[in-house]
Amino acid sequence: MRKLIVSPAPHVHGSESTRKIMLDVIIALAPSMLVAVYFFGLSAIQLLLVSVLVCVGLEYLIQKYMLRRQPTVSDLSAVVTGVLLALNLPPSAPWWVAVIGGVVAIGITKMTFGGLGHNIFNPALVGRVFLLVSFPVIMTDWTVPESIFRPGVDAVSGATPLAMIKEGLAQGQTVDQILAANPDLSYGQMLFARAGGSAGEASALALILGFIYLLVRKVIRPHIPVTIILTVAVMSGIFWLINPEQYTDPLFNILTGGLLLGSIFMATDYVTSPMAPKGMIIYGIGIGVLTVLIRYFGSYPEGVSFAILIMNSIVPLLNKYIKPARFGKEVKHA
Repeated sequence: MRKLIVSPAPHVHGSESTRKIMLDVIIALAPSMLVAVYFFGLSAIQLLLVSVLVCVGLEYLIQKYMLRRQPTVSDLSAVVTGVLLALNLPPSAPWWVAVIGGVVAIGITKMTFGGLGHNIFNPALVGRVFLLVSFPVIMTDWTVPESIFRPGVDAVSGATPLAMIKEGLAQGQTVDQILAANPDLSYGQMLFARAGGSAGEASALALILGFIYLLVRKVIRPHIPVTIILTVAVMSGIFWLINPEQYTDPLFNILTGGLLLGSIFMATDYVTSPMAPKGMIIYGIGIGVLTVLIRYFGSYPEGVSFAILIMNSIVPLLNKYIKPARFGKEVKHA
C-alpha cells in the first residue's frame, strides 16, 4: 500500500505563540503598573500580587485536579488576567476583593467555558463588573492610599473626573463651573499625572505607550482601539456642541475613566473580539456608542466595562456573518 504524502508546501509555522503574545501584553502593561506603584505604593503592589497569584493558582488547580489535564499556566494568559483585574480595581481596595475577582474571572468566566480560547466574555472585565455590582461602596471608593515613594503627597482628589462631573451636574452646576472648581481635572493632569480612578487609570500616557508597543510588535491591530476612541470622540463631540454646559468635550472623554485601558488591552482580547476587520470596526463602534450613552445617561459615571461585555456577547454573530478572506483567495480591489 502506497503512503499518502501531503506535500510539497513547506508548512512553515509562525514564530508566535500564546506565551510570546501574553509576554508582550505584560510588557505593554508595565508602564501602567509602574505608575500605579509609584502613585499608590504598597496598596498597588498588594493588589497586583494577590490578583496574579489567585488567577494563576486557581487555573492550575482546576486544570490539574478537576479537568485532569496538563496545566497551561505557563502560557501567561492567567498572569495577564490577574494584572488587568488588579489595574481595574480602586487602589484602596482590600486584598480579599482581588481574591473574589480572581475566582470569578478564572473559575467562572474562563475555566467554566473550557479555558483559554473558549470563553465568551473577557475574564478580567467580568470579575470587575461582578465586584462593582456586589460591592459598590468598595468599588467606588477612590480614597488615595499613601505611596511609599511619595509619602504625604495628596496631589489630587480621590474622586474620579467622571464622578466629579456627574455629581456636579446633579447639583445643578455646569461643566465649566465644575472644571473651574477642580483644577485637578486639567488635561495635563489626566495625561501625565495621577488622576482619580482605578490603579490602571493613573496616567493616560502610560497606557498610550503600551498601545504603541503593541502596535509595533503587531500584537494587536489598530482597528478596535482607534474605532472606539473615534466613536467616543464623535458622539461626545455632537452632544458637546449641542449643549456644552451639560456635556463634556471629546478630549475629556478620551482621557478619563477606563476608555484607554479598556479599548487597548481588553476590547482587543483575541478570544472575545471579532476576527475580520469589518467585524472589528462594527464591534468598536458599538463599544464607543454604548460607552458614551452609559456615561451621559446611565446610573454609573463610567460605562466602558459594560459596553465591552455587551459587545462581547455579539462577537459570535459578527464572526459568523463577517468572515475574513480565506487564505489564498483573490481579493477584489475597487
